[in-house]
Amino acid sequence: MSVLNRRAALGLAAAGLLPAMARAAESWPARPLRMIIPFPPGGTTDLMGRLLAERLAARIGQSVVVENRGGAGGNIGADAVAKSAPDGYTLVMCSIGTAAINYAAYGASMPYRPQDLAAVGLAVRVPNLVLASRESGFASFQAMVEAARRAPGRLNYGTSGIGGSPHACMELVKVRTGIDVTHVPYRGSGPMLTELVAGRIQTAMDNIPSALNFVREGQIRALAVTSRARVALLPDVPTLIECGLADFDATAWFGVQAPAATPAPVITKLGAAMNAVVGSAEWAERIAAFAAQPPALTPQGGSTPEAFASFIAQEITRWADVARAGNISVQ
Repeated sequence: MSVLNRRAALGLAAAGLLPAMARAAESWPARPLRMIIPFPPGGTTDLMGRLLAERLAARIGQSVVVENRGGAGGNIGADAVAKSAPDGYTLVMCSIGTAAINYAAYGASMPYRPQDLAAVGLAVRVPNLVLASRESGFASFQAMVEAARRAPGRLNYGTSGIGGSPHACMELVKVRTGIDVTHVPYRGSGPMLTELVAGRIQTAMDNIPSALNFVREGQIRALAVTSRARVALLPDVPTLIECGLADFDATAWFGVQAPAATPAPVITKLGAAMNAVVGSAEWAERIAAFAAQPPALTPQGGSTPEAFASFIAQEITRWADVARAGNISVQ
């Protein structure tokens, strides 16, 4: 049992609730689950969450109902789960933003803390793309950087919201290149990409799955990918390392969390079911269609609650450093 779950168990025992919850844990799952997607439909969190929910339902023998509840960089949906009944029937499809970056970006205004959510498992890792509208005329990352240097503060870039991996990655690009471009946050990838296609914003950073079809159809241009290696689905798109940013390697990630006081036996069952999904060859093949990668937190290639909890702790520290360097803050 993790430290957080031991603390939760002691609190429940003091309240006289532990025996009842233990009995409920034995029969879990006895009814459908609810998975909150803390972003609007059309983004990568939504896409990956729905793929996962379908496969998780097949593993546990109960439906997993998806509910989109966006706003505040994913905090509204994640906070709703943190404050839900800790019975294993309400989950959040967390992102690198809601589970790591937002703690630094939102600071004292964060409605929940890391200890309010229990790790279940990492589902997928996803590189980001530096994008440009066709109207911008940028045919390469270098061209975008040169234009930004000629006119500091004149160019803008869109993201799916404040504190997400696209925002953090682009701020890291700004730090590394010394350019000054203005952030335009949207409430999800869908609205942002619509504006980019229309040319109302010049550049953007987004997860590959949500932007992929727009790039393939030629509606927007992909200038660079944030992963260490090029992605097979976009072989002509260079890495930021190739564009001159040495050792630049940053990927978004998505997983599942539950309320912190969820009984340890339920977390164990959930984690095992999820690991069976995300550690499978079928999952790896399915997400490869979106240039996404399996979690690989264990030697077998899957994920466990313990491994995911450790991973989240490391990411909170890593992106807090980036937030300070890039002055990522929600005013």
